[in-house]
Amino acid sequence: MSHIPPLDPMVAARKGFRESEDRLKRFWKVADVGQVEGVDSTEAWRVLLDGRAPKTPGGVPYDLPTEAAARLVADEWAAQGEFLIPAAMPATRLAATAIDRIEQAREAVADEIAAYAGSDALCYPAEHPTPLVERQAREWAPWRDWAAGLGVELTVAYGLIHRAQNPASLARVKALALELDVFALTGLATAVPLLGSAVLGLAVQRGALTGEAAFDLSRLDEAHQESQWGVDAEAEARTAARRDEAVLLDRWFRALES
Repeated sequence: MSHIPPLDPMVAARKGFRESEDRLKRFWKVADVGQVEGVDSTEAWRVLLDGRAPKTPGGVPYDLPTEAAARLVADEWAAQGEFLIPAAMPATRLAATAIDRIEQAREAVADEIAAYAGSDALCYPAEHPTPLVERQAREWAPWRDWAAGLGVELTVAYGLIHRAQNPASLARVKALALELDVFALTGLATAVPLLGSAVLGLAVQRGALTGEAAFDLSRLDEAHQESQWGVDAEAEARTAARRDEAVLLDRWFRALES
């Protein structure tokens, strides 16, 4: 989504750091977490590097609502080698985005998630070939029904012509998004465009689907094409990277519940 900023996990990294040129060298030995008093005197868990708090690009400590979520971020710092590799720190990016950006943009983020529901991938099945049509009907319909149980009733469109969805259903998607705290909302705002589906994104966020299962559902047409024509190494690598992102998002949501 357009509101998700590029990963820049350290204040030092803002001062001329570019991953391809001036790599930031590891300066810590141990990454850990510690309990602190958060906003409004609530408990929070802070990421610590040798006992000191790294800062988000906005200059704020990485304080997360659960120990599991903080450890997910800390583990990324612990896994770094001699140099910091931002691409290997997706949970850190999610945390920084949530802390620095999302509270001020909650309405816009929720609107964007609702917009995806307006053209949700699960509402645009293929018209042929028959095996793909049958598989999409079999595997997508239960999740449209699941969404309807949340008050999100979406209409299936056939062919290439866009079909507008019920505004009440889109408003319900927005309301569900706005119920979330900034950390879960950031995860949902990342999952929905990855999957091309607000329904699948909500299913992962709410624990009804694993990230990997949702990713597989989102690409039934791609999988069918691959079964017919094969797949090259570059496309396979892209798919693997996107699958890894879906799995990480699932871990992010579950960590926030712990």
